[in-house]
Formats: sequence, C-alpha cells, structure tokens
Amino acid sequence: MSAFVVTGTDTDVGKTVFAAALTGALDAHYWKPVQAGLEEGGDRVQVARLTGLAEDRVLPEAYRLATPCSPHRAAEIDGVIIDPDGLALPPQRPLVVEGAGGALVPLGGDLLYADLFAHWGLPTIVVARTALGTINHSLLTIEALRARGVAVHGIAFVGEAIEDSEATICRMGAVERLGRLPMLDSLEPDTLADAFARNFDLADFQ
Repeated sequence: MSAFVVTGTDTDVGKTVFAAALTGALDAHYWKPVQAGLEEGGDRVQVARLTGLAEDRVLPEAYRLATPCSPHRAAEIDGVIIDPDGLALPPQRPLVVEGAGGALVPLGGDLLYADLFAHWGLPTIVVARTALGTINHSLLTIEALRARGVAVHGIAFVGEAIEDSEATICRMGAVERLGRLPMLDSLEPDTLADAFARNFDLADFQ
C-alpha cells in the first residue's frame, strides 16, 4: 500500500509511537492533519525525533491548535474553524497519516475523524493498548469504522503481551493482528526500529 491512516482506540495508547515506527520502516512521509496541544512541538516533532527522517518528510499540519483537548474544542478556543476542504491528503507517497485520539473524535460540527477516514478511502490501522478494557474499546472502534465504510487494514497492539485479549479482539472483530510493540525502556530511533522489525512483518504493509 502507498498510504495508511493510523487511528487509536483511545488517547495515549501508543498511536504516535506506532505511527513513527511504521513511517520509519516504510521510509514514508508522515502527516498529522490536526495537532491539538503544542507542548514540546507536538507529535510531528516526536515523530521526527523517533524516525530521524529529513524535515521535508515530516509534513506540516493543516491546523496547529494550542490547547491539548479534542480538536473541535481546541479550535473553538483558538477561534479557528476546521474546514474539511483544508484536510485534503497531501500528494506525497508513501504516506502515514495519524488521527487524533480515537476514531470518533470530533473535528467540528458533525464531522468525526472516522468520516474523514471514509472520505480519504485509505486502509486504516487501529492501534490498541493491551491493558484491561481493550477488548471493548477495540471492538467498538472496529465496528464504528466499518459502519462508515472504512477499510480496517488490521490492528497493532502496544504493551505487554496479553494473548487472550489480542486473540479475542482479532477473532470477534474479524481483523488481522499485525503485531505488538512492547514497552521500551529506551525510546530512541534505533530501539524503536528494532522493536518494529522484530514484532511486525513489513510485507503486511506493502
């Protein structure tokens, strides 16, 4: 595939770290269309650090919002209207696009990220934690995406191996298990690249 969307089952599930690992493995471009919260430069800066990619491969956001909260509220606080027409996919390929929080996070009005994913028509990867609650969150996310016609490419887990939860989600959600990123003692470009190479098959992303 030449482009993927990466979404999460919730906020802080490891989505940005996985997106960085996938971007690096594919030698792709990275784009997060809406960044809400600019501490330490936002996710774009973290992905650049974790991949070591040249600056021109980590694409600028369409909207940069100051407050770390749901994009629709951050936009209201900043006095900004997020225009769906301003969220057209960039032409660069390969491309990894990262959403914000979960699939049903609102961008403004009645527009949800899942609606945007459906409009883009890209295969979407769901990132889920392995901790308690992940079965419910993951199955709800998969169901919400498919209800909107989004093609779910597979699910990537982050955290300690919990075989029953991972297998249950993949069986009940009829979704491919792409792999699992373990928690890393040192989160650096080389350790992240090595963890991705050991736990994922690059052929699943071609």
